[in-house]
Amino acid sequence: MTTPPEPPPDHEPAPASGDEPTRARGGAPDGAAGSSPSGPPRGAPSDGAPVPVLTDADADADAGTGPTPDPGTGPGPASRVRRFWSVRRIPAAVLAALVLGGAGLLLYDVAAVRAGRTAMAWRRELADGLATRPLDDTWVVVGAAVAVVLGLWLLILAATPGLRAILPMRREHAYVRAGLDREAAALALRDRAMEVSGVQSVRVRVGRSKVAVKAASHFRALDEVRADVEAAVAAGVDELALAHPPALTVRVARPPRKA
Repeated sequence: MTTPPEPPPDHEPAPASGDEPTRARGGAPDGAAGSSPSGPPRGAPSDGAPVPVLTDADADADAGTGPTPDPGTGPGPASRVRRFWSVRRIPAAVLAALVLGGAGLLLYDVAAVRAGRTAMAWRRELADGLATRPLDDTWVVVGAAVAVVLGLWLLILAATPGLRAILPMRREHAYVRAGLDREAAALALRDRAMEVSGVQSVRVRVGRSKVAVKAASHFRALDEVRADVEAAVAAGVDELALAHPPALTVRVARPPRKA
């Protein structure tokens, strides 16, 4: 005669107070995912080194909400602001065309002479003139002067930046360069001067190192108008953020009377 097996209990008995699971104490239970019963948790260093902790500043930096660097600082120290250099396509194209044409014509004539033909008339006359004319001849002096002028012009073009119509602006970042056209700067300063009370008309001329303002005032004292115009234009020059702020001269006069 066999005894029937006892039915399983409906619920497991509650653990004793001393056997509280690890989860209730803030730790991970035994056998949790990412851990091994015989080793450290997954991703933890095995040599006993301290685990890196993500601070609030690092989290803000990753999220893009943390303190941003100074906008005036770039990846490197800002270099000295220099003028923009012109590519000078027209002088380069003209010089290249002249050199190419002269060299090609001379090479063709030399090849023709080597082939048994006579040299061109211009080359024979040029050779005879260089052999017979004295150095104080008028055409020799004129040709030498023209060659010197052309050489000096090419040297000046090679040594100067050009682009005088573009004023370099301050470099807020080391990798960004900006320039302002002189006509645009003059228009902006003219608008600032026209806002002054008593000014009827203004003419502004912007140079590389000087700003000349000529205004006509139909009422108010000229000294007061001149002071206000000078203050307004000076503030406008500062707002242009030029690398080399130009000097300012202001002249205010009465408009001419109509006949």
